Amino acid sequence: MTPKSLSTARGPRRLLSRIRDLMAAQEDAQKRLDRLTDIIAEETGADVCSIYLVRPSGALELSATHGLDASAVHRVRLHAGEGLVGEVARRARPFAVEDAPSHPSFSYKPETGEEPFKSFVGVPILRGGRLVGVLTAQTGAVRPTTEEEIETLQTVAMLLAEIVTSGELVQAEGFAELEVRLSKPERFQGLALSAGVVRGVAVKHEPHVLSTRLVADDAAAEEARLNEAITRLRRSVDQLLDSARVPIGTPSREVLETYRMFAHDRGWLNQLGEAIRAGLTAEAAVERVRNEHRARLMKARDAHFQERLHDLEDLANRLLRHLARTEEAEEDSLPENAVIVARSVGPAELLEFDRSRLAGIAVEEGSVTGHAAIVAKALGIPMVGRLDGALDRVEEGDSVILDGEFGLLHVRPNEEVRTAYDERIAALVERQRAFAHLRDAPTRTKDGQELSLGMNAGLLVEMNRLEDTGAAGVGLFRTEFQFMVADTLPRLSAQIELYKAVYEAAGDKPVVFRTLDLGGDKVTPFIPSMREPNPALGWRALRMGLDRPALTRYQLRALVRASGGRTLNVLFPMISVAEELAAARDVLERELDLAQRHGHDAPEKLRVGLMLETPAVAFAPEACLELADFVSVGANDLMQYFFAADRQNPRVSDRYDPISAPALRLLKDVRQACDASGKPVNVCGELAGRPLEACVLAALGYRSLSMAAGSIGPVKQALAGCDLSLLTPWLDAEILQGATIGPASLRDRMLRAGKEIGLPREVVDKN
Repeated sequence: MTPKSLSTARGPRRLLSRIRDLMAAQEDAQKRLDRLTDIIAEETGADVCSIYLVRPSGALELSATHGLDASAVHRVRLHAGEGLVGEVARRARPFAVEDAPSHPSFSYKPETGEEPFKSFVGVPILRGGRLVGVLTAQTGAVRPTTEEEIETLQTVAMLLAEIVTSGELVQAEGFAELEVRLSKPERFQGLALSAGVVRGVAVKHEPHVLSTRLVADDAAAEEARLNEAITRLRRSVDQLLDSARVPIGTPSREVLETYRMFAHDRGWLNQLGEAIRAGLTAEAAVERVRNEHRARLMKARDAHFQERLHDLEDLANRLLRHLARTEEAEEDSLPENAVIVARSVGPAELLEFDRSRLAGIAVEEGSVTGHAAIVAKALGIPMVGRLDGALDRVEEGDSVILDGEFGLLHVRPNEEVRTAYDERIAALVERQRAFAHLRDAPTRTKDGQELSLGMNAGLLVEMNRLEDTGAAGVGLFRTEFQFMVADTLPRLSAQIELYKAVYEAAGDKPVVFRTLDLGGDKVTPFIPSMREPNPALGWRALRMGLDRPALTRYQLRALVRASGGRTLNVLFPMISVAEELAAARDVLERELDLAQRHGHDAPEKLRVGLMLETPAVAFAPEACLELADFVSVGANDLMQYFFAADRQNPRVSDRYDPISAPALRLLKDVRQACDASGKPVNVCGELAGRPLEACVLAALGYRSLSMAAGSIGPVKQALAGCDLSLLTPWLDAEILQGATIGPASLRDRMLRAGKEIGLPREVVDKN
């Protein structure tokens, strides 16, 4: 740009006004696009202004220009990362250089005639966080680009995104195809975030700015509208926090506390105000800031950073509804069996939907540890994420099937698929009825061996399933969920209230609290995440807790004070050497002594648990067993470390079978060592929650298992039909033989033998 800057009296508002007048004119689309670059160049003082649009192939095509050779229009195409324009597309953020030809990313296109031009600035044209094109400006002088100039181009790009995708300028095949009514059946493979299978009707959830109101006539009036909407937004979050739907001490409440902080975030509010002062309406300002955040989200690698951006985007969506005064309409107008289809759904939105009508959630983004997934699991709502491209291929009101077991979304399914799922859903309902009959019956094998089945939980809302399942108690309460959804360290009082509420929900049944298992993919804002080559083997769980002793003391203090008059069972995860367990036990006992000396509530009895999940302890457990009162075998991680196979990696996670001679020999040795020391032991996790594996564990001598609530019924039913008097000797012989000859996995041989070795028929048939 020439020395004439955007800080002149004319400013960006006149530029936007001229663009609006141009769009109202009756001219050929290409002529209007060409005239658009002329106006931008005139108003900004640029020697060159060009618009590149994304084509269906993904290439960026020069679609209009002022200053470059006109014959290059629709002939020059660049790919993401190619040249300076491609660099803008790759980054999805503004990019400026003082001397373009000297930059290593510069790609010379002789047909454009761009030799005389030096400075370059480009901004992405974003719609819904997706790249639509790139807007560039160039000058003949070597000069820096000011923040004010970039701000003006971003405002224009925001307007361009709406105009281009609406078809007002270009009927591009890449955009036009989205207007075609979709009718064919489609299947999307995603990531299962919350279990369950439902048939329902699609409800698209994507607030957006209407292209009819992008340029503000009165900036002051728009700022007043924005401030009023923000006030209503804050009030709605406060009302939700005050309602009975989010009890004190729950992770859902921590999420909303975080939202309250974001709703007062000065940085976010300043960005919105700046966009309005640049000439946009309140809706367009929110959409622009939302798009910028989404573009950053798509580039982010840090899991916590992504989750914070998700929260900000959720707030933006809610703010748009307040601006449109439709904040209550969407919630109340859900059809029966609604399956929300969205790019992302915030946890606060999830809490506000009518749960009697909400059947499931399907999102293009999302992660297992994301806030919305945590809340969906707690509410028992099926949810599938990572459904790339689903939102563009689903029409409002489409018939859909959401499979939260296998991470599938079927859109407009054909009769064959519908029939298959109807049968599957009916079978699931029938199975649940059968399991209900077993709820109050003891867990007893066919040959009379009794076992105890505990329930795993991590959210207060899950505790109501303790009674429904007939579980003997909570074998594992994962305390980290409360920390993962909080923006700051949960207060001592909030932790105490949560743990007390868990005790109250459990009644007379025992509860085992596992201390924080953070690190790896479980991130928090108050503990900086670290990029580690192998997070599963890195700084996590008790390793982190011992390096951050204040964090551990804080949590143990809350557990001690919440356990007044009860038995406190504390389980320490990720122990590799006895010194770690000794250090953790010492911290706990000091907190107990402190509570007693100061007259605080304290447990009647204290039991310290060893979570056995590392081979180091499994092969030589004696020193740790001396320090522990009970043992919980963390089978998920133990098998991962035993086989040196990442259970999150689909290429290797299914390669090794825990029902194999080496693994079963290890598990049997652990059980025998615990028995010899007189320490009670249970197996916790997915291994214990699968019917066949549960029968095998029982045959190895384990009499206590802990699993997800939904697994208790199937496991209890399987054990009732299992004859350990036949299965145990068969396994003992196979383990001994398998150490020297034959394939490692015993699964196929077990299933072929079936009833002959005491396995129930339904387990054999299902496998």
